[in-house]
Amino acid sequence: MPLSDSFKERLYPLAPALADHFGTPFHIYDEAGISQTCREINEAFAGIDGFREYYAVKALPNPAILAITRDAGFGFDCSSIPELLLARQVGGRGDDLMFTSNNTSPEEFEMAAADGGSILNLDDITLLDKVVNLPETICFRYNPGPERAGNAIIGNPVEAKYGVSREQIVDAYRLARQRGAKRFGLHTMLASNELDYRYMVATADMLLALAETIQRQLGITFAFINIGGGLGIPYRPDQNALDLPVMAREITALFQGFRDRTGFMPALYMESGRYVTGPHGALVTRAINRKEIYRTYVGVDASMSALMRPGMYDAYHHIEVIGKTGTGPTETVDVVGSLCENNDKFAVQRQLPQIADGDLLVIHDTGAHGHAMGFNYNGKLRPQELLLGSDKTTRLIRRAETVDDYFATLRFAENVFRP
Repeated sequence: MPLSDSFKERLYPLAPALADHFGTPFHIYDEAGISQTCREINEAFAGIDGFREYYAVKALPNPAILAITRDAGFGFDCSSIPELLLARQVGGRGDDLMFTSNNTSPEEFEMAAADGGSILNLDDITLLDKVVNLPETICFRYNPGPERAGNAIIGNPVEAKYGVSREQIVDAYRLARQRGAKRFGLHTMLASNELDYRYMVATADMLLALAETIQRQLGITFAFINIGGGLGIPYRPDQNALDLPVMAREITALFQGFRDRTGFMPALYMESGRYVTGPHGALVTRAINRKEIYRTYVGVDASMSALMRPGMYDAYHHIEVIGKTGTGPTETVDVVGSLCENNDKFAVQRQLPQIADGDLLVIHDTGAHGHAMGFNYNGKLRPQELLLGSDKTTRLIRRAETVDDYFATLRFAENVFRP
């Protein structure tokens, strides 16, 4: 959602001094806000024994952020070797890690098993034969196909490359048990940035019903049900927030009903990323140019390489101008970066205060899928990341990329294949 009043009250008076000290652009994250959201999630699902949130490392892969979620008791949802290494760097081991990947390589399976292992969440039934040392705990990602509808970001399940089909799911667990698996989980991930809590309740209901079906057919029990992530945040000021307390209450009732029918209750896992950190981050950038042609363009010193969601998804990110919020004349502008792409725009025909060169713009809700989705097209370098601490200090938690970083992969020993 547009930044909380608390975050703004602490950030905005500091922003000019931070810009002078660190330079612009920078992503800045709010430790207090992230910690509060972690507490709210844990409290909401306290009625389910064994509840655990596995923070989606892909949303904001920075050790300083992962340490905050670790201190809240969260695990880590990982999808690559670097994400596993990051999670282990802050103390994640064994069942603290959920490894959910797609088209997984032997090297990735090897890393998932290393250094205390992880919970293996398999995306395809054929992967069973590709895991050399199958762990005792196995989970499968379920794709319900036409049984459910996805949303615009993650797509129609029938067309999605993820997961095991309904026709395969029972056989997947049968084969896993034959290979020695003794503890089982069931997972799905069907939506992204979903604001209707009822969708997540329906997902929990679907997985619990499927778990009962599999249990009846195979005589196994499920240690945990993972309803995935996808909890949304309201990027626009006029959107309503996801009703987490009601969602948690209804999902808890479903799990209690499952216990009444079966005699036991599996743990509930989730893997939110955006919901945990998304509203607690902002991209601060300085206006450096103004262009008047068929439209008015405000050029800033950040580009889509620092935040690609508007260019990729036509996503809305709220923007405010330091010192000019709610005051003075406004105008309609496009806020743009410097890439050689016309979709390098943070806002299109947005009504904003009149902006002059040197003004600081705060682009909201960049705490997830912001810096993490950065890239180097046009030789652009990804910006620094800062953490506004609960102790009121602000520290650098990732330096900006340099030209030397950009050229680093062009320095290598000669390697030539001659047939």
